[in-house]
Amino acid sequence: MTGAGPAADGGRVMVTGSIATDHLMRFPGKFTDLLLPDQLHRVSLSFLVDDLVVHRGGVAANICFAMGVLGRRPLLVDAVGYDFGDYGRWLSGHGVDLTHILRCADVATARFVCTTDESMNQIGSFYAGAMARAASIDLAPILDTIDDVSLVMVSAGDPAAMSAHTQVCRDRGVPFAADPSQQLARLDGAQVADLVTGAALLFSNDYELGLLKSKTGWSDRDVTERVACRITTHGADGVEIAVSGGETIRVAALPEENKTDPTGVGDAFRGGFLAGRSANLPLRRCGELGALMATLVLETAGTQEYLFEPAVAKQRIADAYGMASADEIFTALA
Repeated sequence: MTGAGPAADGGRVMVTGSIATDHLMRFPGKFTDLLLPDQLHRVSLSFLVDDLVVHRGGVAANICFAMGVLGRRPLLVDAVGYDFGDYGRWLSGHGVDLTHILRCADVATARFVCTTDESMNQIGSFYAGAMARAASIDLAPILDTIDDVSLVMVSAGDPAAMSAHTQVCRDRGVPFAADPSQQLARLDGAQVADLVTGAALLFSNDYELGLLKSKTGWSDRDVTERVACRITTHGADGVEIAVSGGETIRVAALPEENKTDPTGVGDAFRGGFLAGRSANLPLRRCGELGALMATLVLETAGTQEYLFEPAVAKQRIADAYGMASADEIFTALA
C-alpha cells in the first residue's frame, strides 16, 4: 500500500535546528606518531596541514537546501552570526526562506573545525556560536504571521531551543516532526520523551532509534504509540516507515554510482521526504524521494554541493522504483 496517511498535507514546512559551516583539514601523517605516552597530561601540538576545505552545513540548513532544490520553499528558523552573509545568499538562491532567521551581530555562526590524519583519526571542535541563542527565538509570533505552515521540523540544534519549539507546536496545535539525532547522546530519557511524544513524524537512523529506546525504556510498540509515523533509515538496507496502528512500508536504498562522503546523507533524506510530504505524496513516494536525495549527497563531497538535474533524477527514480513512481513524484513536484 502507498496510502497517504500522515504524509500528505500540501502546506509549507518550517525547519528549526543547526546552521553551521564545516572547516575540514587534512594532516599528511599520523597523530599517534606525535603523542608522547609520558606527556599526555600536557599535550601541546600544532600541525601543518595540506589543505583546508570549507563546506556549508548544519542539520536544518542541509534539510532546507534539499527541499529548496526540489522547489518546496522551506522556512529556515534558527540563529546565525555576523559571518552568515555569503551562506545566506547561497541558501536564498536555492529556494530557502530566511525571513525569520535570528541574526546576531556580535557572534559567529556555529562552526565545526576538524583535522583528519592519514589513518582517518580526527581531532575536531564544535563552536556553538549563534546557535546557543536559538532558545530566544519564539515560534509563536512567527507562526501567527504565516498561515500555511503545516509542519514544524524540530531537528538537532540547541537542546533548550528544541524543547521550546516543541512546546510551542503542542500549545498551538501545529503538527511537528521530531529529529533529535545528534543531540540524543546528551539528552536524558525524560528530555528525549518530551521531544518525541506527540510528533507527527519521528526521524532517526537505526542506531539512533536504539539509543532513543535505551534512554526512554520504550519498545518499538511504545514508540509507534507515541508518534503518528516513525521513519527509520538503515543505510544500504533502505528505510522503514511505520504508521501508528497501521502499515509498515519498506523502501530500498536508491543505488549509488559511487561512495564519496556520507556526511549529510540523513539530512538530505529528511529534506526529500519532507518535500514529498508537502507535495501531497503518499508515504512510499516520500521515502523514495528521500532515498534519491540521500544518494546524491553520498556521491558528492559536501552536504550541499550536489547537482539536482530533474531529468536525470527522474530516470534514477524510475530505474530504482519503476516509472509509475517517477511519474507520480515529479508530477507532484512540478
